[in-house]
Amino acid sequence: MNKNFKTNISGRDLIIKTSGFAEQSNGSILLQYGETSLLATAVMSKREKEQAGFFPLTVNYEEKFYAAGKIGGSRYRRREGRSSDEATCHARLIDRAIRPLFPKELKREVQIVITILSWDKENEASTLGLLAASLALLISDIPWTKPIAAVRVGRIENKFILNPTYKELEKSNIDVVFGAIEKDGILLNMIEGNFQQVDEKLVFDAYEFSRPYLEKLVDFQKKIQKEIGKEKITLDPIETNKELEVAVRDLLKDRLEKSVYLEEKMERAAAIDELKKEIALFVKENYPEEINYTENFFEEEVNRIIHKNLLEKDQRPDGRKLDQVRNLDCELSLLPRIHGSGMFSRGLTKSLSIVTLGSPGDAQLSERMEGSGKKRFLHHYNFPPYSVGEVKPMRGPGRREIGHGMLAEKALIPVIPPFETFPYTIRVVSEILSSNGSSSMASASSSSLALMDAGVPIKAPVTGIALGLAIDSNGKYKILTDIQGPEDHYGDMDFKIAGTKNGITAIQLDVKVDGISETIFKETLEKGKNARLHILEKITQTIEKPRENLSPFAPRVLTLQINPEKIGKVIGPGGKMINQIIDECNASVDVEDTGRIFVTAEKEEDAKKASAWIESLTREVMAGEVFEGKVKRILTFGAFVELLPGQDGLLHISKMSSRRINKVEDVLNIGDTVPVKVIAIDDQGRINLALNKELNSHDERNSQDKPTEKRNHRF
Repeated sequence: MNKNFKTNISGRDLIIKTSGFAEQSNGSILLQYGETSLLATAVMSKREKEQAGFFPLTVNYEEKFYAAGKIGGSRYRRREGRSSDEATCHARLIDRAIRPLFPKELKREVQIVITILSWDKENEASTLGLLAASLALLISDIPWTKPIAAVRVGRIENKFILNPTYKELEKSNIDVVFGAIEKDGILLNMIEGNFQQVDEKLVFDAYEFSRPYLEKLVDFQKKIQKEIGKEKITLDPIETNKELEVAVRDLLKDRLEKSVYLEEKMERAAAIDELKKEIALFVKENYPEEINYTENFFEEEVNRIIHKNLLEKDQRPDGRKLDQVRNLDCELSLLPRIHGSGMFSRGLTKSLSIVTLGSPGDAQLSERMEGSGKKRFLHHYNFPPYSVGEVKPMRGPGRREIGHGMLAEKALIPVIPPFETFPYTIRVVSEILSSNGSSSMASASSSSLALMDAGVPIKAPVTGIALGLAIDSNGKYKILTDIQGPEDHYGDMDFKIAGTKNGITAIQLDVKVDGISETIFKETLEKGKNARLHILEKITQTIEKPRENLSPFAPRVLTLQINPEKIGKVIGPGGKMINQIIDECNASVDVEDTGRIFVTAEKEEDAKKASAWIESLTREVMAGEVFEGKVKRILTFGAFVELLPGQDGLLHISKMSSRRINKVEDVLNIGDTVPVKVIAIDDQGRINLALNKELNSHDERNSQDKPTEKRNHRF
C-alpha cells in the first residue's frame, strides 16, 4: 500500500514511506529524519537452515559516500570498500536489539540491510537504523511482532537532549542509545553508551527522560503495522518427544547437574562433552530419527538446571556468591623494550595489553561518510582461538573483535590526556590469552595497567565488569556479578559497565529475553559500581598512578609554535629543507597549518637538534639584537649578512664605519664572520644592520691584509 506516516520527535519530523522500494524483499521502508534518509530491508530465505547452532541472522549497515555528497575511496577505486569499524559497531547494535525477539521456531536465514541514502550532517543515522529495521520487520511477513523503539540521549549544562545533533554531542557529557519494547510497560532490550565519568543516577535519569519518547515510538510503529502490515507466516511448533526426554533424563540422572557445577572450566567442559557423546550414542541406537533433536534438548536441559538453581538456591556453577567477583591478579612490565605492558586476570579470563607510543603523524586517518579525520588513540582487541582451547583459522578481526575493541576504546577515551599536553599517538593492543567471560572488560583493565606502566598520564584507571541475569516467566530474577562461561551462554542478560572511581565511562547491554525492567536496570547499575570499585582497588594496589617517566625505548616528542607564514621556510622548495632535517636528525617532523610543529625522535638529543634547527629557521629577528653573521653576498652599496638560516640582513656601506669607505671589499670578503646589530626592520620585513662596534675586531684582522692607506679605518 502506498502510504506515508509522520510523527514529530524532538522538533523534527520522522517520516516513514512504505512503497516503491525493494519490492522483492519481505519488508522495506524509507525513513527520513530531518534530511537524513535511509532504506531498511528485511529478507527471509525460503528454506530452513538445519543445525545452525544459533539463529542465522545477518545485519549489514551500509554507509554510502554519496549520502554526504562525497566521492570516496582511493584515486584508483572510487567506491566504498570494507565497512568501517564504526559501521560494523552500528550493525552489531541493531543485531543485538532485534535478535532476541525472533521466535525459537524460526530456522530460516534472515538478513537486514540498512543503507544510508542521504545524510544531513546533523542527525546521527545508527539509531534511526535500528528504528528502520524494526519497522521493516514489523510490516513484513517475517514472524517478528514486537516493535523496538530507539532514541539517543545527550546532556548539556545539566539538561537532557533527545536525539542530539553532532554539534550538540561535542558539548555533551553523555551519548547513550536506549532500545526498548512494550511488554507490561516499557522494557529495555539494548543500551549502548559512552560517558564522561558520570554517576549511576545520571545514567538512570537519562533513561527516565527517554521513556515517554520510547513509548511514543512504539505506538507509532504499532499504528503503521495495523494499517499496512503483512500477515505473518505460520511456524510449525517445535516437536517434543516426551518418551525420549524421559529416557534421556533417566540416563543422565544427576550426572549432568554435577558436571555443570564442576568448578574448573576445562574439567566441566570435558565432563559435559562425555555426556553428550553418551546421549548421542544412546539416541542413535534407540531413536535414530531424533538425532537432530538431541543437541537442542541437551542445551535446554542445561539451561533449565542453571536457572532453577540460581533462582531457588542462589547457586552458581563455580560456587561463588551472586555478587562475588572472581580472584584478581595484575602484573606490569612483562615484556622488554616495548613502551608499556600490563596483564589483568579475573578467574580464567586473562588479558595482556601492550602500549605503543608514536608521533602525531602516526595517527590513523579515516575517511567515512560522516567525514574525514585523525584518530590518535586506538585500542585493538584480539581473540585468538587458543584463548578458548580451540583450533580455528586465524584471519583478520571479525565483527566480535572489532566490537569488543571499540567498547573498551570508548571506555578508555574519557581518561586519555588531551593532545595539547601529551602529543603522542597511542595504540593499545589487548591480546586475550584465556577467556571465560567478559574479556572485553578485562581488556579495559589490562589497558589501564599498560597505559600507566608506559607513563601515559591518564586521568584515572578504568575497569569494567559484566553482570548477568536469570529470570523466570513469573518475573522472579537474580542478578549475577562477573558472569563466566555457562552464566553468559545460558543467562538472560550480558550487561557490561566500565568506568573509573569517579563514574561510568561506557555501557553495553544485550539481552536474550524480551527485555529488562527499570527495577532490574537500576539494581544492576548499583551492583556494577560495587564490583568496579572492588577491581579498581586491586589495580591501584599494583600501580597507584602513571609512571613519572616514559620508557627509554619510547620516542620523544617536542612541540614548537612558529609563525604560520614561516612554514615555507621549514618545508623548503620541493620539501628540500624538511627532508634534510629529517635525514640528518633521524627525526620525523609533523607540521600543522596553524604553525604548530611536532618533532619526534627515538633519542631526545636528536629531537632537540631538529627543534633547534627549525627554531633557527623560523626565529623572528628583533631590532636591537646582536648576531655573529656570515657575509653571503657583496654589492656596491653594501653586504648581505646571514643572521640565521634563511634570514639575511643588509649591512649598508655607510654602516660599516664612522669614516667613508670607498669599496666594500676593502673591509669585507664573502665568508667573513662579523658582529652585527639589527638597527631596523621595515614594513616589508627587510632587516637593516650596522657593524657592532662594541664587539668588532674585524678591522684589526683585515687591516693586516690591506694596503697601508687603509689601515687607519676603524669600526
